[in-house]
Parts: sequence; structure tokens; C-alpha cells
Amino acid sequence: MLLFEHRLPERGCLLLWLLPSILRAQSSGEVRLRSTLCQQSPTKVSCKGVGLHKLPKELGQGVKHLELSNNLIQTLSGSSMPGFEQLEHLDLCFNQLEAVSATALAQLPQLRSLLLGSNHLDRNYLPNGRALHLLRNMEVLDLSANNLESHMAGWYIRNLSSLRVLDLSRNRMSRLQAGMFQSTPRLRELQLSNNYIMEIEEGVFEALEELEVLNLALNSLHCISGFSLRQLRVLNLSHNALELFASEDGAEPYLLQVLDLSHNRLLYFPELPKAHYLTHLNLSNNLIASLLPGSSHPGEFVLHYKEMGTFNRTLHTVSALSHVADLDLSNNQLQLFPFTFFHSLGSLHHLSLAMNCLQDVARGDMEPIEPSPAPLEHPALSVRSLDLHGNAFHMLPPWFFGSLPQLETINLGSNSLQPCESQGGDSEGTCTPFYNLPRLKHLSLYKNNITKLQPYAFNQTSLLSLDLSENKDLFMSKEALAGLELSLQELSLRDNQMDNGKAELPCLGKLKVLDLSGNSLSLLPSGLSCSPLESLDVRNNRLLTLEQPVLTSWSHSLKDMSIAGNPFSCCSLAWLDTLWAAGVGVLDQDEALCTYQDESRNFSAKIGSSPRWLCPHPKDMGSLALIVVMLSLFFLTCGVCCLLKKGQKSPAFVGLQSNSVGVFPPNPKREEPGEAKPADSVTNV
Repeated sequence: MLLFEHRLPERGCLLLWLLPSILRAQSSGEVRLRSTLCQQSPTKVSCKGVGLHKLPKELGQGVKHLELSNNLIQTLSGSSMPGFEQLEHLDLCFNQLEAVSATALAQLPQLRSLLLGSNHLDRNYLPNGRALHLLRNMEVLDLSANNLESHMAGWYIRNLSSLRVLDLSRNRMSRLQAGMFQSTPRLRELQLSNNYIMEIEEGVFEALEELEVLNLALNSLHCISGFSLRQLRVLNLSHNALELFASEDGAEPYLLQVLDLSHNRLLYFPELPKAHYLTHLNLSNNLIASLLPGSSHPGEFVLHYKEMGTFNRTLHTVSALSHVADLDLSNNQLQLFPFTFFHSLGSLHHLSLAMNCLQDVARGDMEPIEPSPAPLEHPALSVRSLDLHGNAFHMLPPWFFGSLPQLETINLGSNSLQPCESQGGDSEGTCTPFYNLPRLKHLSLYKNNITKLQPYAFNQTSLLSLDLSENKDLFMSKEALAGLELSLQELSLRDNQMDNGKAELPCLGKLKVLDLSGNSLSLLPSGLSCSPLESLDVRNNRLLTLEQPVLTSWSHSLKDMSIAGNPFSCCSLAWLDTLWAAGVGVLDQDEALCTYQDESRNFSAKIGSSPRWLCPHPKDMGSLALIVVMLSLFFLTCGVCCLLKKGQKSPAFVGLQSNSVGVFPPNPKREEPGEAKPADSVTNV
């Protein structure tokens, strides 16, 4: 469950501002102010972070939303500000504002939203407050992160009777005094998170009959007793030091829908009113050790409040949870899974008991339930999503899943569960059956110390996703995933240190996402060629190359792939060309390396720019080159022989037949035949 520092989007320091003289000087929608760029639309203008030191003198026609956040403005002043009378939203967040002029604010009669967060309004707070009192029509006020103490904040909001949203978070308030919000009766949202509030005086919220959202997270509250804000819909008390939360009962129901009590010191399940509409309850990161009625907490915890000693810890609390759809009890100290506690939660869809100390499933008498058929008196739970990761389960009884007929998603990671073989190969009570669960779609068994996955472990369970990662040395026969051929779409076998003989997969005809990273594979598992993979992760294995036939079978389906951390050969990258040609995105191409090695060199290169020219030519190309050289020599020899034969018939070649070294002597008196003239340039050898 998520709970939050609730903010309306319209307040989020996103309002706009610009000098009208500059607006008149341009028509393109963008202007320059002191070498910085301001932007405008017909009703919104922004000069966010442009280095302004003061307000402009006037505004252009029709501007209603103005943003001056992230500037250097120290004073909000001005005796004559034409155009400001039409202003509805003004943002001055993240400036150096410390003085607000009543004269300036008097010229803003239409102002509905004023954002002054992250300034220095703890200075001059008395005159500043008097100036703010003039804004009788203001509905949204942000005074967050101004170092305000409780009395300063109370002074600033006095007489603002139209206020609907008030943000006082990230200040220095330590106490909420009675009457503090007396003059703001129309408040619907109040942000008080990240202060130092330790005490809330009785009646401080009595005047706020329309209050719906209250955020008190990140304070120092220790006890909430007599909670009576029946009109609230969202209450955030997370990150305090609460050891007690108790509400008042009465005939009138509470409208509360979201309650966040996470990150506190609660020892028990909170005492909730009988009548309410609570749908989301977050109790994570507390000290709750038991949910069973009448159970006691370990003796090292001391009861600090008298209300805690009079708690009626019975099924009264449970009966008040009939509307709860999302319950988070993660990171507590629960040791038993109490089925009885959840029986009356007919609307419960999402339940988290992660990161506890759960070892067994418990009856109402706190005794672990022995493996046996589900008792008839235990009705089925309506849970669809169950998170039990980070506990100490060694097995779940055979009837466990039968009591969760609507379960679609379960996270059992970081336990010690061993899946059974569907055909009865395991001893009773030592394994957990995950077969014959037709509604279950998503199962996580990561980090369960599973060393062997039994055949047909998920038979007749139409899983869409299965996580078997971080099970060191996991052995999987081809029959282990039998029964998932026509359903499984996502499979994770990450960080299992599996070698080629331990990772056998059947023909998974629907598989789209496969994670094989962190293993010891030198070959991809057989059977993958019939899977229409869209995403494949083979990082950190021992792959030298990828088989072309498998890649070809994925050419129309594969969209992305991760390959880094493998000892690919720079001289065997034809598979990479195949991926690129098919338009597959190699997500970690810049990190992936290949290696080149010969008698004198051994180095690595990025796989996308590997020096393939260094690699030796294939054998067939070498043979072809040898044939070409031999043929060239043959024809050259034939040519020389022909010339020699012609030379025997010509007197000009007589010198060629001798063993002397030199050139033929010139004989100018004798004319040689035309065909013998080239002999003048022949050198004897």
C-alpha cells in the first residue's frame, strides 16, 4: 500500500510570470529577460529560475497564472502594480523571501492560490502575517519549509476563512495548540508532515468539520488515543513513534478510507472503530508480534500508557475490517500465519506479511496446524495477491491453497520451500504442492535453496510468470516445467549457477521473457527455438557464441537482448550481425566485450566495434587464394617458355643463350629486323 504527502497538482510550484513590457515586445510566445528565457501562454507566464531580484511593475492583459519560483526575490512589495488585480495564482517558491508588503497584497483581490514554500518567512512574521490576512478569498496556501514554529504558523493563517488547502510541512512546529485552526473552518487538506510535533492538544481539529486529508507523517508522536475525526478520509501517521492508536466508538460511522500507521512502534493491532469505510490499512514496519485475540507481547516491551492496559484485544477489531481491500503487515514480528484473523475480511484482495518471522500456519489457539485437509470451519479467504517473502516457511500444508481459491499472485521468495512432484514422489510433510492450482497465475520462489525441481512440479497450474532465481546449483530436468507449455510467458532462472546439463527446458510455446543471467551456460538450453521470445537476458554466462538456428527462429519475435559478461570471441560474431539485421535491440551493447587471442596478442574490445580485420580468414577463403596464386604462376611460366622458344629462332637472342653477364653490344651499321628491337633492353641473368 502506498501513502503519501498528499498535494494537489495545482499547487505544485508550477504557476507562471512575465513582464508585460516584454510581452508587448514579442509575439512568438518566448522572450528574453536579462539574457534568460521566459515563456508565456495567453493566461500563464513563467520566469522560473531566471535570476529575478524583485517583482515586475505591471502584468499584461489576461495573465492569471504567474510563476516566479527559483529566483532571488527577497521582498514582495509594490505600491502600483497594473494588471495584478486579475491574478489568481502566484508562485514564489524557492526564493529568498523574508518580507511581504500589505500594500502589494492589497492589489491582489482575485488571488486564490499563493505558494510561498522554501523561503525565510520566519523573519518578520508579524508584519508578514498582517499582510496575508488581507487575502480573504485565498483557498490554497503553501508555507512549507520556512522554519516556522507553531505560534508563527498560527499567526499566518489567522482570519483566512476561505482556505481549503494548507501546507505547513517541513517546518519547526512541535505542538498543535487548541484553537490554532479556529479561523480556517473550511480546510479540506492539511499537510503537517516533517515537523517536530510531539503533542496535539485536545480539540485542535474540532473546527475543521470539512477536513478530509490529514498528513502528520515524519513527526514525533507517541500516542493517539480518542481519535474522533469522523469526517477524515485519508490519515497519514507514518514515520512517528506511535505505540498506541485507539479511536472513540459511537453510533456515527467514520468516513476514513486510507490509514497509514507504518514505520512506528505499535505493539498490537490498532483499536479501530466499529463502523468505518476503511479500505487501505498500512501497518508495515512496526513491532506487532501477534494478531490473535488475547495474545500477549514479549515481556521486554513495557506498557507506557494506561490505555494499553485496558485494550480489549478481541475479534471486535477484526469485525471492523469488513471493507479492507489492502492490508500491509510486512516487516513486523509475526511468527504464525493466523488464518482465523482474516476470515471476516471478506473484501481483502491484497495482503502482505512479508519480512516477518513466519514459520507455520496457525489456528485461533495459536497452535500450528498439522498437515491435514482444510478444516470445514475455516472458510476460504478472498485474497488475490499474497506476499510472504522473507519469512522462514519450510512447507505449507496441502490445504493452504485450497483456502485461497481466488489467489492469483503469491510471492514466496526468501523462504525454504521445496516444490513437490505432482505424481507423489516426495514424502508427505517435507514439500509444498504447487500443482492443481488453476487460478494461480504468478508465482515467485526465488532464493528458496531449491536444488532440484521435481518433474511436473507445476502440472495443471496455468502460470503466466515463474521466478526460480537465486536457487544455487538448481537442477531442472525437461519434465520439471511440464504442464506449462501453453501458459508460461515469463521465466526467471537468474543467478542459479546452472551449467548446460542442469538447465533443460521443454517447448514453451508462449514464453516471451526469459532471464538466464548469472549462470554458467556455454550453450543456450535446448527447446528454446520453439519459444516466441521477445526479451532474453543471458548476461554473465560462459557463452562464446550464439547458435544461428536459434536466433533465426526468433527473428520475427525478439525485441531486446542483454549479453554483457560473456567471453564472446571477436572472430565469431556472425550471430551479432543476425541480431542487428533483425532489428533486435542489444540493451548493453556498450558494456559487452569480446576477446581476441593469437600467438602474440590477447586483448578485449567492445563487441560493437571489434577489430574483425585481425581475425584469420576462414579456411575456404585461404584455399581459394592458394589456387589463384598457383594458377597465376602457371600462366606466367607458360608465357616465359613461349618467349624462350621464339628467341631460339632469332639472332637477336643469341646473347640470351650465353652465360655471360652484360648487354648486347650496339651495331649501328646493321639494321635488325623489326621484331627483334625489344632485345636492346634485355638484361642477361
